[in-house]
Amino acid sequence: MKRLAIYLLMLLCITGVSAQGPLTLADINIRDPFIYADAATKTYYMYSSATGAKIDPSSRSVRGGVIVYKSKDLKHWSEAKTVMTLPDDNWITGKVWAPEMHAYKGKYYLFATINTHLVWKGGKNNGVPYTYRGTQIFHADSPEGPFHAFEDKMPATPIDEMALDGTLWEEDGQPYLIYCHEWVEVNDGAIKIRPLEKDLSKPTGAPTRLFCASAAEWVTKKETMVTDGCFLYRNAAGKLLMIWSSFTEQGYAVGYARSTTGKLLGPWEHQQEPFYRKHGGHAMIFKSFDNKLHMILHAPNSPGGAERAVIIDIEDTEDGIRATRP
Repeated sequence: MKRLAIYLLMLLCITGVSAQGPLTLADINIRDPFIYADAATKTYYMYSSATGAKIDPSSRSVRGGVIVYKSKDLKHWSEAKTVMTLPDDNWITGKVWAPEMHAYKGKYYLFATINTHLVWKGGKNNGVPYTYRGTQIFHADSPEGPFHAFEDKMPATPIDEMALDGTLWEEDGQPYLIYCHEWVEVNDGAIKIRPLEKDLSKPTGAPTRLFCASAAEWVTKKETMVTDGCFLYRNAAGKLLMIWSSFTEQGYAVGYARSTTGKLLGPWEHQQEPFYRKHGGHAMIFKSFDNKLHMILHAPNSPGGAERAVIIDIEDTEDGIRATRP
């Protein structure tokens, strides 16, 4: 009986630890992390791409998906849960990149960049052909999904553009998709906006370009310049900011721009120096339940398993944001 009691006590202890979350950020390999802080349940949801599985072993096609980790304190995280797997009959069923989850009008929307094996206009990276991609929007009744495709199962970005990293913003009651037009196609990567239906089910108009990567002084000027990871935030002073990623001589970095009019169409004024230059990027901003402001990004930018989520304490300033703790 004594041994049984000790065993049960150990089991309870293990179960208790698991309930709080057995993982830390150091345990989780993740690129392009996105956190949704759910005020109703006081739970943080961190979304990540799921490793794609081959639909047919003899095919190059992959069916990707999205997973989520949960936390109550930003330190201890649950095991991953699948919240979306691409439908069999989706427009493409490739790997998924850079998922974002937004609560909007009582629903939950997942923005995900979907890749295919289709080679795009002959472009190559270190001899490997670039493949087509675009951002698609999925919907659910809970931040834990399951997320479903809209009826047409098509991207919200233009089908004739190499596009990625879509995010959501509402202005004057109109929802917009903000996304990156890939440098793979246009060399000088761009950030564009496109109006959406009120239920985010499809686009309602043509895209408008806001700016190109070359507009920022901190971006290394070369033949091709990247725009990645756009995310919008209005600070306490009412300034509309956009953080986004590109490359400096030191590597991947995060910069931000400020709309001089406070509107999406700008014009956009770029900071002279990057906000974060430590070989990491694709950031977003969220507020914790103790009312503190944070930025999360991945670092280092080294595909292959080394990437981890990094949370930086930030605060609003009169004109923008600044880091208070790395």
